Amino acid sequence: MSTVAVQRSKTYDIVYIAVFAVIMAICSWISIPAAVPFTLQTFGVFIAAGVLGGKRGTLSVLVFILLGAVGIPVFANFSGGIGVLAGPTGGYIIGFLFSALVMWAMEKLPGKKSIMQIVSMVVGLVVCYAFGTAWFMVVYGKANGPVGLVTALGWCVFPFIIPDLIKIALAYVLSRKLRKYVA
Repeated sequence: MSTVAVQRSKTYDIVYIAVFAVIMAICSWISIPAAVPFTLQTFGVFIAAGVLGGKRGTLSVLVFILLGAVGIPVFANFSGGIGVLAGPTGGYIIGFLFSALVMWAMEKLPGKKSIMQIVSMVVGLVVCYAFGTAWFMVVYGKANGPVGLVTALGWCVFPFIIPDLIKIALAYVLSRKLRKYVA
């Protein structure tokens, strides 16, 4: 590949990473308030990794989190700042990065690509739930007293399982269609 082609490829990568970070921000603004807000953020994570692939998708999630960390209101309810990440639901946002990393790691596993993509999204979601719930229990527990695992799962995970599985299905279908347009 020529130097010009490599530079063009890197430029496209940067643009795609930025565009999908913005898509995640827009997805987070579509929110139904709750203890842990119902948003489309997980959909944004799944579509980023599904369309861009693991490496660029993970970088897109990292950019999204860093934008929020510095105070740009990219998180649910147009919030941002390190306080959101340090709060009870911040573990789920950080968990998005672990989800993308899992999807990236699973790209190379043998098997039908379509099945592995769906499995990687489900495993990524489970990792996000696990990290976010552990974080929630610690942070919430320090501020309000201990909370049991079943209670935390009842507040933070169980209500989201069906909507998140629907988001995975939509992200899978859309990413298959969009992937051919992204170099």
